[in-house]
Amino acid sequence: MCRHIAYLGTPLALGEVLVAPPHALYQQSWEPRRQRYGTVNADGFGVGWYAQGDPLPARYRRQGPIWADPGFTDLARVIRTGALLAAVRDATEPGADGEAAAAPFAAGRWLFSHNGAVGGWPGSLAALAASLPAEELLSLAARNDSALVWALLLHRLRAGDELGQALADTVLDVAKDAPASRLNLLVTDGERIAATAWGDTLWYLAEPGRRAVVASEPYDDDPRWREVPDRTLLVATRADVLLSPLKEPPS
Repeated sequence: MCRHIAYLGTPLALGEVLVAPPHALYQQSWEPRRQRYGTVNADGFGVGWYAQGDPLPARYRRQGPIWADPGFTDLARVIRTGALLAAVRDATEPGADGEAAAAPFAAGRWLFSHNGAVGGWPGSLAALAASLPAEELLSLAARNDSALVWALLLHRLRAGDELGQALADTVLDVAKDAPASRLNLLVTDGERIAATAWGDTLWYLAEPGRRAVVASEPYDDDPRWREVPDRTLLVATRADVLLSPLKEPPS
């Protein structure tokens, strides 16, 4: 339902990750190579990045397709960063909430994206939604499934849960109540990347000390890309990448 990517590494221009590679996210918006659901990601896009010395990320999001925004390529050419998260969107419900529904979602130092869809939405997550404090539920970034999944994850993070564990527990909670869901989640705080492979493709490219890239699909044909098995949690830093299996929730 979308394509997303996160990068940690030596500072470079946004475009060196998102535009320049032969199969970059920019091209994946109209010609993804490995997308299992949907064919064109034209319902919005966004990028979040971290400036040196500032723990809070900046964002640039738009409602339309990434190729229709000439301003983005200018920004991508000149903005440099050592950490980013970006996504192009194929909406579950086209038009719902426009730019507000485009990833990355943000709170504090965190950026978040969801590639997939919640099965049986919205009724399937009624119980989980009711478990959130009223002020968090009323503060949803958008009225879609991804925004609610983000709120559930953010509640755990604010409670002090470790990033990878919070992501894994959120996926298992949602999958238990909505077993038909596809839950490829991606989150970063600018120092770590955590992601899940749950129903769609996920790949990573690691060069310890230089870069870690986690993406829905490779942006080039470098043989060092590795596919993440389904039902797996990935946690990456600039130094290493760790994979842990995720068990199916009890029915």
